[in-house]
Amino acid sequence: MMPIQISPLSPELGAQISGIDLSQELTHEQRDAIEQALLKHQVLFFRNQPLIPRQQARFAASFGDLHIHPIYPNVPEQPEVLILDTAVTDVRDNAIWHTDVTFLPKPAMGAVLSAKHLPEYGGDTLWASGIAAYEALSQPLKTLLEGLTATHDFTRSFPLARFGTTPEDIARWEQTRRQYPPISHPVIRTHPVSGRKSLFVNDGFTSRINELSETESAAILTFLFSHATRPEFTIRWRWQADDVAFWDNRVTQHYAVDDYRPQRRVMHRATILGDVPV
Repeated sequence: MMPIQISPLSPELGAQISGIDLSQELTHEQRDAIEQALLKHQVLFFRNQPLIPRQQARFAASFGDLHIHPIYPNVPEQPEVLILDTAVTDVRDNAIWHTDVTFLPKPAMGAVLSAKHLPEYGGDTLWASGIAAYEALSQPLKTLLEGLTATHDFTRSFPLARFGTTPEDIARWEQTRRQYPPISHPVIRTHPVSGRKSLFVNDGFTSRINELSETESAAILTFLFSHATRPEFTIRWRWQADDVAFWDNRVTQHYAVDDYRPQRRVMHRATILGDVPV
């Protein structure tokens, strides 16, 4: 068996992985090598991995229990794999810097995204390192943010006006809102494995910093959203068919560039549940 090759793509995050077939069940050594690469590089890319949904779910489940998304459609025979198809679903909420499902009490540990149908050009995805963003803050600002919490709200990225077009959609949206009311997470979280600190607010779901006034909260969040996505903390991936990306959702944000209309883009995502942020 060929050893896994890891090729870093930028100083702060990102690595391309080769020497592995993700359609096959991972050995313990392969799983551990991928996990260690994820901890170090935060987002991993694999070329030429034509996965069917069952294989994608099996790979993702090697790293934890899988989430079934309450709003997005999924693969009927593999409900843990959601479908992001621009011909079917409004995916404009992905064209904003966000960390997946932070409206959950235990937000995602990570996600595995597989490219199924791509536009001829456009449709790149960017990732940003919350660790790099935190470490670049001044010590006085780090001190201010330590101990603060922020509210994360499902409706910020999934407003009823866009996701309630049919009675069935409205019922699903109302059920999700009841099941996942706004929840608080630390503004700075500590990675449960590496122990490194990271910014943990995102424009997709974070609505306010709880301990500050509304005006103070808005000013600080505006700064943090901008700071967290500075170019030197990011990487941009140009997709090819059957590419797979695997990212650490605990310490990254991402942005799917919506620049390819009216072309179609179809992606499959398996989301791995995580733990309570601390």
